[in-house]
Amino acid sequence: MKKHESLAALRAAFPHTVPVLAGYAVLGMAFGILMRTEGYGLLITGLMSSLVFAGSLQYVALTLLTAAFNPVQALLLTLLVNARHLFYGLAMIDRYKDTGAVKPYLIFGLTDETFSITCSTDAPPGVERSRFLFFITLLNHCYWVLGSLAGVLVGGVLSFNTQGLDFVLTALFVVILVNQWQVR
Repeated sequence: MKKHESLAALRAAFPHTVPVLAGYAVLGMAFGILMRTEGYGLLITGLMSSLVFAGSLQYVALTLLTAAFNPVQALLLTLLVNARHLFYGLAMIDRYKDTGAVKPYLIFGLTDETFSITCSTDAPPGVERSRFLFFITLLNHCYWVLGSLAGVLVGGVLSFNTQGLDFVLTALFVVILVNQWQVR
């Protein structure tokens, strides 16, 4: 990637991801705080947020990590929680066509929020589409990881009742649904 072309794509992608930054800062911090209250630190939280990168499943996984392990239940729950990604993936086949080397990362990073942005916007003139999509995905991924890590740090300093904190994920889904309803 040429540096100036990548910078142009990053600049074009950033404004579209600002609402996700706001949401992921809160949601990621809530997840990090919950991880901290269950005794997990920066490393595990950072790895989970980087490699799993599925907010709703991560909240569910936290419950699975603290309960007796039932592999069948974990598999079924994972499939049910993330089944929507099958439809997202099918909807993105044409959109992600000809994206080259970044295609595997675009598929990996396809969250609800990234799907919403990439379906509703196009790269501006003069910005390569695959780079634009890559930076939307990368920025959203970074927001989640950084929010989660910040939550672990905050959770280590502050002591408060975390009951109901996992509700923030439901709130984000409602906001996304209302936004999509208004756009359509």
